[in-house]
Amino acid sequence: MLITSAEFVTSAARIEQCPPPGRPEFAFAGRSNVGKSSLLNTLMNRRRLALTSATPGKTRLINFFRVNRRYLLVDLPGYGYARVAERERRSWRPMVEGYLAGRETLKAVGLLIDIRRDPGPEEELLLRWVASRGVPAFVVATKADKVSRNAQETRRSRIAAGLELDPEEVLLFSAKTRLGRKELWHVLAGYAAPEDERA
Repeated sequence: MLITSAEFVTSAARIEQCPPPGRPEFAFAGRSNVGKSSLLNTLMNRRRLALTSATPGKTRLINFFRVNRRYLLVDLPGYGYARVAERERRSWRPMVEGYLAGRETLKAVGLLIDIRRDPGPEEELLLRWVASRGVPAFVVATKADKVSRNAQETRRSRIAAGLELDPEEVLLFSAKTRLGRKELWHVLAGYAAPEDERA
């Protein structure tokens, strides 16, 4: 997709702070060191619009980004390795669940998994949880450049098996090489209804 504009909209600590529903939204979730911000920057063709950090747990709010005045990309707080107080991490849960359960313009949720790791209970639970609320989900294996081409396919199959998916349902992605960028935009556009595109 040709990116003509990309901008930060707002950060929300509570549901009522989210922007008014309007454009189709796509949320991204995953462990706090999975590369969500790097993926978003690659999708938006921007270097530092979504903040990245070597310290897991940088994203502590729900961050909204508008692309081409047509879509909102939503960066959800990470889980798993965030080096923040357990009490603070617990406070994220109702915020994130409230967003995922009640956002009428949310079209799909992308679950990001480091290609070098097997999916765990948290990933399985997230997929089941969003499915129970009728929200489509897709899986992205990030940091694909960290393994060889042969290993990419092996790891994709293993991640898919762990989530009871077909390997073709797991998209390979690398922010470094931009592998999968075009394919991911194609996936997102597919979830937006024709009337959303015209809005």
